[in-house]
Amino acid sequence: MSLDTYPAGFLWGVATAAHQIEGNNVGSDYWLLEHLPSTNFAEPSGDACDSWDRWAEDVALVRELGLSAYRFSIEWARIEPEEGRFSLAALDHYRRICAALVDMDVRPIVTFHHLSSPRWLAARGGWEDSGTPDRFARYCERSTRHLGDLIALACTINEPNAQLNSYILRGDRPFEGEARVIKDACRALGTDRFGSYFMGNSYRVRDVCMKAHEMAVAAIGSAAPDVPTGLTLALQALECGEGGEVLYDKLFEQARRPFYELCAGDDFLGVQPYNRFRTGPEGYLPARAGTELDQSGHEADPDVLEAAIREAWQYCGAPILISEHGINTDDDSRRMDHLVQSLAGLRSCLSEGIPILGYMHWSLLDNFEWRSGYGPRFGLYAVDRNTFARTPKPSAAAYAEIVAQARASA
Repeated sequence: MSLDTYPAGFLWGVATAAHQIEGNNVGSDYWLLEHLPSTNFAEPSGDACDSWDRWAEDVALVRELGLSAYRFSIEWARIEPEEGRFSLAALDHYRRICAALVDMDVRPIVTFHHLSSPRWLAARGGWEDSGTPDRFARYCERSTRHLGDLIALACTINEPNAQLNSYILRGDRPFEGEARVIKDACRALGTDRFGSYFMGNSYRVRDVCMKAHEMAVAAIGSAAPDVPTGLTLALQALECGEGGEVLYDKLFEQARRPFYELCAGDDFLGVQPYNRFRTGPEGYLPARAGTELDQSGHEADPDVLEAAIREAWQYCGAPILISEHGINTDDDSRRMDHLVQSLAGLRSCLSEGIPILGYMHWSLLDNFEWRSGYGPRFGLYAVDRNTFARTPKPSAAAYAEIVAQARASA
């Protein structure tokens, strides 16, 4: 395959998220939700991949793959376990990760919020509360003062549009049984309010997240003016099927356009595509016969990546970082083929002058995939659930070869 369209400095990396790999994030709202009697999680996160203690092993894997970037998140619930009280030990922990990466010439891409939040924030209304942007900006500023000289790029909030998509599909209603979950969470916390990232009025959550992003960009910039900062969006390829015009327009106008306009002046926009969905008169249409499906039964053709890049560039215009991309499959040969074919579409975009900063594969490890538990497989490395041993899949070697050739030709 032709590699001459990758520019010098193009970032090759992998992505992870704290709650999904660290384990025992007991101070977060997600840990609480996973253990409620009314939980809709398949299983709790538990030890996850034990990456809080084994982070050096993960950094070594990034080095072995020959990558130039590693996107990971820092955990707000660990850094600020009680409102206004910051843990120097937690901040030093994340600083050690950043320093180790910098020492091996790998650029740390730090995400400040990746779905999970402190319990105390949820008990104050979470992402529905008008005070959350101020609290988030304070956390970002304090964290950046500790880490900022080592951060290569900063992602403020991960996929603030994702939950809005499912909310709209449910007819602008919370998911079934949410009232019971909120009631159980309030009882557990001894509060009359509970606001998680994926529950409640998602239009309100969207607006609070947008304000929080604006304030976080300013806060990060005040502590580290030279760190490029952006937002990441869930950008599945969205197509209008027969009779799906109304739903398509609503999804685009409510869950995409506002964020494109918000981020137009940012240093970059994080694009995170996995699947293709076609709108119909009453929801998404069934997957088409003959299309590539992932383990969840969703369309996952390789051209999804190119479609998402082109839409983001057309409607936002900020430089693009592929901050996540991959496929949920147990067949690792499909992962390799999917990666190669997807990158062909990315190169086509680069050849037309679309500014793409880099590509972060999701994920380094098979990890905790939120409400789906440990069933989905996205990793380049398998993780033994008992010993936590990391075992490379053939796709790890394939990705390393692609990266080596691309970096050699730049």
